[in-house]
Amino acid sequence: MIAKLTGLLDSTGPDWLIIDVGGVGYQVFASGRTLSQLPPMGQRFSLMIETLVRNEQTQLFGFSEERERSWFRLLLGIQGVGAKVALALLTALSADDLHRALLTQDQTLITRADGVGPKLAGRIVAELKGKVGGLDLGLSSASPEVVAGIPSLSGGMSEAISALTNLGYRRSEAVEAVAKSSQRLGPGASTEALIRQGLNLLSQSLASGASHG
Repeated sequence: MIAKLTGLLDSTGPDWLIIDVGGVGYQVFASGRTLSQLPPMGQRFSLMIETLVRNEQTQLFGFSEERERSWFRLLLGIQGVGAKVALALLTALSADDLHRALLTQDQTLITRADGVGPKLAGRIVAELKGKVGGLDLGLSSASPEVVAGIPSLSGGMSEAISALTNLGYRRSEAVEAVAKSSQRLGPGASTEALIRQGLNLLSQSLASGASHG
């Protein structure tokens, strides 16, 4: 089984690349995120590899980072998710997005990937929600306290999240903003206060993103 390849970038396609290892060209399938991080043609690089053998056919899948490969393995364990759909999910969503979608049960976020409808998105969320807690699969930017607080939301927090999503924010963004607001304001904070603080945090996040854009 091939677990890693190091060589020269020979060519690329919509969902694949060829890496030249000592004169032997290996075709490797990859997500759009991994393909976007490849070096210029002819330069040396390495990829972590997942080898799949099905119907007497061997296919190689490459990943620029370990947690993307971990997600790929988890996704393949879900009925209806093959390698093509798994790569589509990893192209459309970052590891952080996937983790937040599972923690917040945001099926709409999952349907961003090509080939993933509401029914399959629901199955992905249901089957993986309890499997990601102890794995290093995402949420690199959120504090452990925020992550730990997401699954058990109070009534006021749920109402604040609903209000923010009605204003056009994604559920994953609203959940994290309200969880952080609750930490700052304390457990007795009113729904209105959580909404105001959440809007403030989301506005700061947008302003920060614009200044770096």
